[in-house]
Amino acid sequence: MSKLARLRSGDAANAAVPLHDAHLYAASVLTPRSPIMDWLSDLDAALQKSEHSFPDRPVVLDLAAVRLSPHAIAHLITNLEERRIRILGIEGVDPAEMTGGLPPVLCRHNQKPRYRTRRAPLQAPAPPQTEKLTSLLIDDFVRSGQTISFIEGDVTVVGSVGSGAEIVAGGSIHVYGTLRGRAMAGARGNTQARIFCQALEAELLAIGPQFKTADEIEEDLRHEPVQVWLEGLKLNISVMAPCSKAGLS
Repeated sequence: MSKLARLRSGDAANAAVPLHDAHLYAASVLTPRSPIMDWLSDLDAALQKSEHSFPDRPVVLDLAAVRLSPHAIAHLITNLEERRIRILGIEGVDPAEMTGGLPPVLCRHNQKPRYRTRRAPLQAPAPPQTEKLTSLLIDDFVRSGQTISFIEGDVTVVGSVGSGAEIVAGGSIHVYGTLRGRAMAGARGNTQARIFCQALEAELLAIGPQFKTADEIEEDLRHEPVQVWLEGLKLNISVMAPCSKAGLS
């Protein structure tokens, strides 16, 4: 860099003015975050553990991550000065919003020397709200070994449930065919949940914590359309009015 700079004033002759060589200074950067008081507490803890201190070192205050009024910035700088931290300049603020008495607003060396406005990042628009599903429809057979779990609500199976299959629902279970596997309704403690099927051949029926295995189900209820419900701690099974079971085996 040239040691001479030329100043021009009107038609006055050029005057050579000597300048010192430029020097590069390494500055520490502090980046506060909200809430400021918690950040200051973390800073105090870090200063106690650090072997190095801030006095006599240039410090830049980067406020891009917070949104503070000029009064709040002045108060923050006062808090830092009480910790023997002197602020050389400020980044991440709109110079037009700054008042007198505050350190100058700086531009970073890798950016154009112009004023920048750095505000809190814009929030992305919230995605449109979709209606939360409260029921699950299985328009097919549930085959042996399959597990259908829907804790959010009811499960309806249009076909049959094969032996070894499992249906778990937070609400009720409706099977429009033969129920041969395991059906567990009210999985989240819903004691009002029920189980319905057109033909009962289940290996296990459960509502909440109460259950019955195949050995505990009365023989006269087998192959019948039934509903299952809780009455207190008792699991009840009763035959429903008969419906056509053609094609639902």
